[in-house]
Amino acid sequence: MKGIVFTEFLELVEEKFGLEMVDTIISNSELPFNGVYTAVGTYSFGEMVSLLTNLNKETAIPVDYLLLVYGEHFFSVIKKSYPGFLELYKDPIEMLASIEDHIHVEVRKIYPDAELPTFTIEEQSQTHLIMIYKSSRAMHAFGKGLMNMAFDHFNQKATIIIEKLNEQGTEVKFSITANEG
Repeated sequence: MKGIVFTEFLELVEEKFGLEMVDTIISNSELPFNGVYTAVGTYSFGEMVSLLTNLNKETAIPVDYLLLVYGEHFFSVIKKSYPGFLELYKDPIEMLASIEDHIHVEVRKIYPDAELPTFTIEEQSQTHLIMIYKSSRAMHAFGKGLMNMAFDHFNQKATIIIEKLNEQGTEVKFSITANEG
């Protein structure tokens, strides 16, 4: 997993819960790099699981909700770091439908060894999108957070329904409907 995912996560934890919480979850996690990450480094997904698990233990906030909030936060990182990228799209449905064939292609140019989820479009119209998410990491709630902020970026609202296609959440169906008005 790319280091930017770790550095931004720890930044969000500090912003929401304080530096003491960052120290606590790092201390309680068995991390080969002791919580020291670089944005361009590559680290084990197990480290992220450990940090999330310990944040959940300290706050009693469900892991999926922590990931959702983190996904919403991470959208701001994308917006700040790659402002021209979002201008390529006229609406959030178009943007989300291009994840696999355009967005992930661009991400791989920046991070060639990034392990990204796959998204398969099952159905698409101007106001509706059904996609299948597949990832061994089961971070679909992070994806939903990014999707929420994509709609927010375009000053739109949406209903996003997640249907787990397996118990682990490694395959998920996103049913996305842009809300009128």
